[in-house]
This record gives sequence, structure tokens and C-alpha cells, in this order.
Amino acid sequence: MSVLSGKKIVLGISGGIAAYKTASLVRLFIKAGAHVQVIMTPASKDFVTPLTLATLSKNPVYSTFYNEEYDSNTEGVLPNQNPQWNNHVELALWADLMLIAPATANTLSKMTNGICDNLLIATYLSAKCPVYFAPAMDLDMYKHSSTVASFSALQQFGNTIIPAERGELASGLSGEGRMAEPENIIAFLEADLESKLPLKGKKILITAGPTYEAIDPVRFIGNHSSGKMGFDLAKSAANLGATVILISGPSHFVLEHHLVTVVRVVSAQEMYDACHTYFADVHVAIAAAAVADYKPKMASNQKIKKTETHFSIELERTQDILASLGAIKKEQFLIGFALETENEIENAKLKIQKKNLDLIVLNSLQDKGAGFGEATNKVTFIDNKFKVEPMDLKSKEAVADDILNKVIAHYYA
Repeated sequence: MSVLSGKKIVLGISGGIAAYKTASLVRLFIKAGAHVQVIMTPASKDFVTPLTLATLSKNPVYSTFYNEEYDSNTEGVLPNQNPQWNNHVELALWADLMLIAPATANTLSKMTNGICDNLLIATYLSAKCPVYFAPAMDLDMYKHSSTVASFSALQQFGNTIIPAERGELASGLSGEGRMAEPENIIAFLEADLESKLPLKGKKILITAGPTYEAIDPVRFIGNHSSGKMGFDLAKSAANLGATVILISGPSHFVLEHHLVTVVRVVSAQEMYDACHTYFADVHVAIAAAAVADYKPKMASNQKIKKTETHFSIELERTQDILASLGAIKKEQFLIGFALETENEIENAKLKIQKKNLDLIVLNSLQDKGAGFGEATNKVTFIDNKFKVEPMDLKSKEAVADDILNKVIAHYYA
């Protein structure tokens, strides 16, 4: 999964021959899972058609402040946008990042000096998101002191340049000034965004789902955990740049992300062994799995026949995975979960002490919308200094983000 997946990108196109490359650029953004809104300067439409870019981006293309002719039944990319007025402020606030490519000498000069005479520059001046620009012009224009000054000024403003490449230019000259190829622009953006992710370089172990303890080849002791919380944590951590080892008990959830390795297990013993295989090499461990506390002392090799009116199974304790990790942890930030039905805060504090945790995420089955099988969760954070922080009912995805924010705060506060 690309770091661009889900990102809302405003692509600004100015009037240079390199504008023809933006069709491929839009296609690559869409392939990476991004949402693209194209803004063209009037001059750029001489090089590539709005229809082409609208078709590829699946969004209307804007180039002027007002639409003289419009279909009132056509929906724009922004739900509250006036169909006659292309609101540059709304466009700028919508974006997670803005890319101006090609950025001609004329457009660069306008950006530098705040000459706001078209929709693209108005949107740029309103942008609060990161802004990237990919210059494209002839060799001598690229080297001109005024262009170099624009590069310097724009970078001082906080913008990021995607350097032009060397090669044959439209004038017939050969040298520096070609807009970076679309594939190279995508690679540049991905590398730059990944380098700025707050958990870049961190390795996180996450457990998820239930464990199944065999009674015989057909039956087992288990619980109602779906694994959603752990999978949401893994996805959120990976999207923040972490390398994730996700150890999951039986679950129907699937996660495909280039930073996530999924290790499938069934029993508590298998999860114990997997956790101890990876724990020494991670920075953070989050034990979100609902591990069985007990297992049958003897599991039958054959299906047990229904012959007796009463049937007893002797159980024995499983190994406490979280306590075992707490006993051997060194610098790892260790997070546990507690699902309680009574004396919630007191029991959670005891777990922090007994298991040597840095943070516990408390769930109460008394809270509506929390617990197994729910899309939402209501948690309370308790740290190893016993600071209690109750949270509102949220989606499990939002709870995962809150937990990862605690990890970020631990390392960067």
C-alpha cells in the first residue's frame, strides 16, 4: 500500500509543454489510491485537455473562479461548493498535499511574489497543507538568477522542490530543466512523506483476535473477539511509518500493507511462542488479543462422542503472554488491554503493576457500544503512574489512532 493511499491531492498544472505528462501523473496517483483534484491555468489547456484529466481523476477540472455555464445536476468534489463559484479556499482546505507540476517560470514567479491572477495561485496562497512544485522550463530559463531566486524563496516559505531532470528539452537543447518523470515524482513524494511519518524507524509488535484451545479435532474453547481492534492498530501504525509484526489468532480480517507482516496462530501457546520470537527486536508491543486464560489439560485426538449425560473437561492455566513480556522487557514500551466487568479501575491498576506495563487500555462491558463484535469502543487509558484518562465512545479506527498517539507522545513528547 502506497503512503499516498487515501491522500487528497490538489494537482496544479501551469502552461508548459510538460503539461502533457500530467495525464500519466494523475493515472499514477489514482493507481496509488489517492483522490485527485486538478486545477489548471488557462494557458495549460493548450497542452492537455481538461476532459482527459477529468476522466482520469474522476473529478471535474477547475481553471477559473466562475463557471459561466454549468449543469446544476452535476456534483462537484466538494459537497457544499457553489456550482457557479470555484471556491479556492475550500479547494485548499480539502487537500492533504498540493503539487504544482509543471511549475513554469511564470507560475513560480507568481507564487514567489503573491501575484494572484488565477485560480491556481489563489488556491496555492490559501493552502495550509504541504506544497510541492516540479519546475519545467528551458535550460537557460532554469539557470536564470530570477528562477534560482524563486526556487530559494519558495523553499524558504516551506515548499518542497522536486528537482528538474536532465535530458532533451523542447527547444532542442539538452540539459537541466525537464520536469521530473511522473514515476519519479510519485517516488519522490512517497519517500518524502514516509521520511516525515512520526513512527518511521519504529518496529511494533501487535497481537489480535482470540485464541482457540482444542478440546478435540472438532471443538475448542474460544471467545467472541473478532480481531478488529488489533488489525486497526496494525493499519494505523503502518500508516504512521512503523514496521509492524501482527500476530493474529483466528480472524476473518485481512491486512495487506508493505510495512505489515501478519503471523497467523491458533492457540495461546502458539501466540506465546510467536511473541517471544519477535519481542526482543521491537520498540513497542501492544497486546490487543483476547488470549484464553485456560485450556483443556488433555485434548483428545479423536472426536469425543456424545455418550454421557454429563461431561467434564479438566482445564489448566495458559502461559500469561503479557506478564512474560513484562518480565523480560528492556526499553520496549509495553501496552496491555483489560476487559473488566467490575472494579474496573482498581483491577486495571493491579495489572499494570503485576505485568510491568507502561500503559493499559481499559474496556468495560458495562459501556454500551464497547466490547467484542462492536464497530466502536469506549476506553480509559491508565499509565504506569496511574493517571486515568477516560475517552469518549469512538470507532475502533479512532481508538487505534488514540493509542498510537500515546506511542508517539512517549517517544517525542
